[in-house]
Amino acid sequence: MDPISLFSMYMQVTGVPSLGPGPGGEPGLAGKTLGIVNGSSWVTLWVNYFGRQMLPGVKFVNVGNEGVQLNFMKAHEEGKECPPAINIELFRQYALDLCTLTDIDAILISCSTMNRAYKKVQEAVARHGIPVVSIDAPMMEKAVNHGGKILVVATHGPTVKNTQLLLEETARDMGKQVSYEGATVEAAFELLGQGDIIGHNKTIADVIREGQKKADIGAVVLAQLSMAVFKLSYPNPVNEFGIPVFNSAEAGFEKIREIFLGGVR
Repeated sequence: MDPISLFSMYMQVTGVPSLGPGPGGEPGLAGKTLGIVNGSSWVTLWVNYFGRQMLPGVKFVNVGNEGVQLNFMKAHEEGKECPPAINIELFRQYALDLCTLTDIDAILISCSTMNRAYKKVQEAVARHGIPVVSIDAPMMEKAVNHGGKILVVATHGPTVKNTQLLLEETARDMGKQVSYEGATVEAAFELLGQGDIIGHNKTIADVIREGQKKADIGAVVLAQLSMAVFKLSYPNPVNEFGIPVFNSAEAGFEKIREIFLGGVR
């Protein structure tokens, strides 16, 4: 690994804090600021990379730390409430801190496991008139609208239950029925941690193909923001698998784009 190349590429993606608008400056987006509440600090690379592709000119203000993820991992392992109440309270406080520290136009909760914090965060910032988006929610809406049985693929155990709950809640709120089955492939998460993005993506692809052999799958949902790198290996999933594979990065940032450009809340 060449450290100079590593730091150069990292800074090209993240940049340094600035009081000016984000890079790109698309009309309607330039000057907007998005506060992102993350479940861990390492995922900010995903936020900055995928977010800036869809939101040129928007400034990103990230908050989150590994303690949040370690705490809900421990709770899941011990069979306790996941996420723990303290994590939800921390997300609520994070959101308020963002509103206090800088001018925020919207807040995005990027952690799938922490989607249970959505209502508390929304209530906390309501007086500021700031819209809140849980990054998985728009993806779930797309999957429910598409129809057919949904294969929900996760690579991280603590995410599974809350992702499935969100899918059920989304379908109920839309007045629709949903049929789904889950697949958890933690080997992919381990490969991701080792920096083997190709291996991570292939493992997920294998799970999708295996799922298609066992059932008539209409669409796939990738349960975590980290899984958005799957699209780098399989840019046209319909051609590859014959069905759409939805990821939260595309759907979530698309929703923020709609809010910023169209005033959708």
